Amino acid sequence: MMIDTHRLMIFRSVVATGSVSGAASTLGYTSSAVSQHVSALQRETGLSLVEKSGRGIVPTPAGRVLADAATKLMQQVDELTATVEDLRAGTTDRVVLSGFSSAVTAWMPDVVAALTTEFPATRVMVRIEEDIDAVRDTRPDVAIVVGLDRPATVAGYCIHELLTEPYVAVLNTNHELAGRLSIDMVELAAHRWIDSDTYEGPCRQNMLNACAAAGFTPTFIVETSDYPAALRFVARDVGLTVIPRLGAADLPAGTVAVPLANPTPQRSIFLYVKDSRANDPAITRTGELLSELAGQPRGPGSTTSPSTRLT
Repeated sequence: MMIDTHRLMIFRSVVATGSVSGAASTLGYTSSAVSQHVSALQRETGLSLVEKSGRGIVPTPAGRVLADAATKLMQQVDELTATVEDLRAGTTDRVVLSGFSSAVTAWMPDVVAALTTEFPATRVMVRIEEDIDAVRDTRPDVAIVVGLDRPATVAGYCIHELLTEPYVAVLNTNHELAGRLSIDMVELAAHRWIDSDTYEGPCRQNMLNACAAAGFTPTFIVETSDYPAALRFVARDVGLTVIPRLGAADLPAGTVAVPLANPTPQRSIFLYVKDSRANDPAITRTGELLSELAGQPRGPGSTTSPSTRLT
């Protein structure tokens, strides 16, 4: 079965705008033409993709999955188009970097500023992608990824350990523990917590593992999906949060970060470099810059152990 990618693009617009007329206006088509394309796509796939909701339409569960897949496909098509344009111009000087949000916020501005100065003909693209599955799906040239004990392998990539960093407790300055030089994990058990990451990934799991080792499960009174949101609740003295040190680099007024002990939660951060670009000077420089920013005085040739190259 062949699926018409043009129809996928139109269907994605229908889902994004919530109506046929909205997609027609966005794409410059007539509503009749959009409806015909959606109907043809349903026949082509054998799936019911949309259903009426009030004056508009909403995707069915199958339609939502297809729209998400279409978004990823369109992104890949856009990247392919950019590559073709580079080839026509006689250059393939394009670097695609990705990383989780706190790493992108802390490190990527300096990395991109240096790359664009040192390699002025190179186009640098940066994406925020939170997990290893995104590396497998989007295939960036360089990716910063959090792992647990041993990093997940991805075909076509070599892996370098970038940093192992501790977590800290972030408290309101009025909190009874705010003046401490360090805090034992168990001392946090009786206090109100702000969850900083509802995604069930390694960042959150590392924190929960440390709590379990200290003999308790934290009581979350607020659930947020990112560090800045959690920190705002801490600033209002709603509760405390435990986040990696990198996420606490820019604390709001009225908060303080305190080191943790017994145990100290930690996360490992790994650099994934695409094998096909490993010898590219811009990629090599990217690894050097990230190692410097992470506090590791070594180049991208250093791996997670002196004698082992993870692939």
